[in-house]
Amino acid sequence: MKYFSGFASRLLALVLLCCAGGLAMAAQSGATYEAPLPAQLSTDPDLCAYVPCKDVFPGADSFSKRMGKPPYVEAYATTSDTDAVTETDDAKESADENGRKLVGYVFLSTDIVDIPAYSGKPVVTLIGMDTRGTITGVRVLRHSEPILLLGIPESELTQFVKQYVGKFVGSKIEIGAGRPDQGILGLDAITGATVTVIAQNQVILRSGVQIAKQVGIIKPTIRPQARFKPAEGSRDWNTLVDEGSVEHLRVETVDVGMPRADQPYIDMYFGYLNAPGVGRSVLGDAVYEGLMSRLKPGEHAIFVVANGIESFKGSGFVRGGIYDRVQVAQDMDTFTFRDLDYLNLYAIRADGAPSFRESAIFIIRSPTFSAAYPWHLVFLGNRMDPQTGARTFANFNQKYWLPARHLEGGRPEIVEPEATWVTVWKTRKTEVILFVLWLAAAGTVYALRDKLVRRANYKDRRWKDIPKLLLWLTSIGFVGFYLLAVPSITQVLTWFHAILFEWRWELFLSDPFIFLFWIFIIVTVFFWGRGMFCGWMCPYGSLSEIVYKLSGKLGLKRFQRHLLPQRWHDRLKWIKYGVFAVLLAVSFYSMGMAEKMAEVEPFKTTFLVGVWNRSWPFVTFWVVLLVAAMFFERPFCKYLCPLGAALAVPSTFRWWELKRKKECGPCAACAVGCGSQAIDPSGRIDQRECLLCLDCQVLYYDDHACPPLAQERKRRSKVGEPLTPIGANGYFIPIVPAAATATPAAAARQSAPAWIGQEVFDHLFPWSRKVFQQPILLQATTFALAILVTWVWMLGAAGRIGPGIVLGWWSAWSVYELVIRMRCKPYVKDGPWWGRNLRPASWADMAAYVTFKNLLIAATLFLIMKATGVLDYLGGVSGLEWLY
Repeated sequence: MKYFSGFASRLLALVLLCCAGGLAMAAQSGATYEAPLPAQLSTDPDLCAYVPCKDVFPGADSFSKRMGKPPYVEAYATTSDTDAVTETDDAKESADENGRKLVGYVFLSTDIVDIPAYSGKPVVTLIGMDTRGTITGVRVLRHSEPILLLGIPESELTQFVKQYVGKFVGSKIEIGAGRPDQGILGLDAITGATVTVIAQNQVILRSGVQIAKQVGIIKPTIRPQARFKPAEGSRDWNTLVDEGSVEHLRVETVDVGMPRADQPYIDMYFGYLNAPGVGRSVLGDAVYEGLMSRLKPGEHAIFVVANGIESFKGSGFVRGGIYDRVQVAQDMDTFTFRDLDYLNLYAIRADGAPSFRESAIFIIRSPTFSAAYPWHLVFLGNRMDPQTGARTFANFNQKYWLPARHLEGGRPEIVEPEATWVTVWKTRKTEVILFVLWLAAAGTVYALRDKLVRRANYKDRRWKDIPKLLLWLTSIGFVGFYLLAVPSITQVLTWFHAILFEWRWELFLSDPFIFLFWIFIIVTVFFWGRGMFCGWMCPYGSLSEIVYKLSGKLGLKRFQRHLLPQRWHDRLKWIKYGVFAVLLAVSFYSMGMAEKMAEVEPFKTTFLVGVWNRSWPFVTFWVVLLVAAMFFERPFCKYLCPLGAALAVPSTFRWWELKRKKECGPCAACAVGCGSQAIDPSGRIDQRECLLCLDCQVLYYDDHACPPLAQERKRRSKVGEPLTPIGANGYFIPIVPAAATATPAAAARQSAPAWIGQEVFDHLFPWSRKVFQQPILLQATTFALAILVTWVWMLGAAGRIGPGIVLGWWSAWSVYELVIRMRCKPYVKDGPWWGRNLRPASWADMAAYVTFKNLLIAATLFLIMKATGVLDYLGGVSGLEWLY
């Protein structure tokens, strides 16, 4: 045993050393992952003082200051160097007084578009383009893609963006195989980072097209102009809003990373005034007629009114007559406004219109704009990262499409561009269908487990083992190596942050296989516990299990230790919970650091990247786990996996459990063969540790292996009694039905109100009458703490204090409740949550119950308060300011 203890200590030290080495190397290699960028990057006129413009335009030797809207810089080369620079008729023929010639443009993607990648944050990209619209260089300055930090080398992203060099920005470029007959160019993707490259493709092309249109490289698309119907009477404000003639854009302070305030950050209403039915209702007949008389052909008027703590006019108006906070976007065209495009709007004439703090009429002077087609009002601003405090470019937009009742002939037929996640789902439609069928097959096989284990026996388990082996092989090959659909603890951390900060469905829908897999996992965890995924479907767990079994077949069986000593197992199994807790805590300090530390999972090394593409610390760590799996059954799954720990906590709330008999306590037949070591001396199965191998269920029905059944079989055979089938309770069906005996009257079933009251008391109140037997000071402290925690949680929900403080108080309350419940209510439910089958709780049982129960209560209350408007009410009650 001393030898084993020393071996385990050395193995754990080696694992930690490999992790530390890998993190250090990743920090050095991840040059652009969350790279710090100067705060002046998005505001200083001299863009090239902060970024390497020459890297994306090698032929230039000087650059201008920012110009245009959206901004770009001009690239110049001296006349003596222009032979090396591609020129066209579109380039300026003569050099300026300094001997410089315009050769192209350089621009920053986040000055132009705000397209999020898989992380939910944009990839900050510097792009160079010559005067013909040909891309001369692309460089990624910063990204937040965890898969490109430790999963896929950043060199893959560098190689991907190099494919754009030499291509025209107006070309039709798609990820994957090209279609030359349709004029579509194809680019090689990055395996395992589909969402990232699709988003980056949109970033590069949309940025380039907008600048190319602005400088005249790409000729504008002239859209057919709208023809309006006469006004049919004046409409009130609410009718205009309801029918879409007036649209609404509201941005809360929390949307830009600021504390929740009594007023929104900006609350805007806007509409198109040229249409008589809208213009006359909003302005009144006289003002409308006057406005239309001032507009030239091809000019369009929109109105904007707003309240809030921010102004849509912005500071650019004061500096240079530029309204830098609002734009109009239609397809790839963007229209900005100067002081000459502004008119005063003194009043809204529509009945029922609320009062506004500021108002304006803006004139769009472009023949490319058409009111017959949809457009967006864009409000520009900077969003502050709630974790780092850094400000990043962001825009908020609202679509406007003039209702068909105002247009002669109605709205035209258009095909709007698909969201990125929709494109991903469509391009992998066949794989999605196959994956859904695989999930359905896995669920069906396990749902039929009772039939399978009845056909198997202790010596021949093929009915159970063959379906499981097929699932293991398809999980490794199809799900792991082909689809790269490997769930990870990083996704769990992302959920926590999405709930606390900003929930975006697009982020989770962007990977269809991970999205579908997690839906399946969540459902099955509540049905059967973590074992369905961990024991049957996890690609790495399946690989580990097959390695163990193959090693035994190849002659290592005599060296394999099926089980560790129970006392060591009972200690080591807590490591994975500690790893999960540390990752969750670190993620609230730095999500990037938590994603690096999540490399304790060998999933990326195995499936997403390949061992041959990793540095030595990762390879060493992976080899250590592989060798350990050859001699011990699933060592990583049982002792290190943070994802398994995260799924183990809600397993306490499973609905169905494995079958047991009253003799399972004294009998240890199942426990001896349990690979998960999840059966305690009392015969109870710990569902948090059980991987659902079902060996115990095979014994449950085996009349040669299960001691109670074997004894009954021998007794019947000895006296010549027939062997009846084995019932669902695990015993032979009686030969002669037992005579009905008088039984005590069944307890009256609880009424619904009584049941609800009992459940509320059990779950919300950790105390019982025992609390009143404690000292008065302890009682006072208890109730004061309950009030304090409730108050802190409500302030956090209302956005008055940071999520870190709320999480800290939630954790402190959970620890307090754990201790109190073990003193006052030391029991938990066994089986479905709606039942009343209670059993004595261990500290581990109570910790899992309290943690997950409090998380569910907090999430439910938050959603209810948000849906009913309670959060907005609390945030606007000035009388509560003294609490803040």
